[in-house]
Amino acid sequence: MRHFNITPDLTPLYRSAIGFDRLAKLAEHAANNGSNSSGYPPYNIELLGENRYSITMAVAGFSMNELEITSEGDKLLVKGTKPTQKEERKYLHQGIAERGFDRTFQLAEHLKVVGAALENGLLNIELVRELPEAMKPRKIAINSSQNMIE
Repeated sequence: MRHFNITPDLTPLYRSAIGFDRLAKLAEHAANNGSNSSGYPPYNIELLGENRYSITMAVAGFSMNELEITSEGDKLLVKGTKPTQKEERKYLHQGIAERGFDRTFQLAEHLKVVGAALENGLLNIELVRELPEAMKPRKIAINSSQNMIE
């Protein structure tokens, strides 16, 4: 199977959106580097509501003390560390990955991690967007030009 690296032309976005150059750069980065990231562990990102999200990661075989979640700035890092095995095992078939991982997610502005739970081999991370009052929509009164001069 052939993979074509097609970089999208985001010029129309630059023309019609003001102040979204960071978003466009993130989209370009994702398009260019999306094939370099490993698919382990698999994960889902879910929209639960207008400002609520959930990340579900399949972390079968990891206990709570082998998982670490760190949120710093606009990055969310999920790390799984497996201790080294003391005894040598002889596998006839090994289909279960027993390796550690680092998975980094780029978070949008004002997105906060509010909780995490491990259940049945699935790590669920809950996120909420909390907009500051200054960022919420507000109505602007329209005055006549005569009122502005006075």
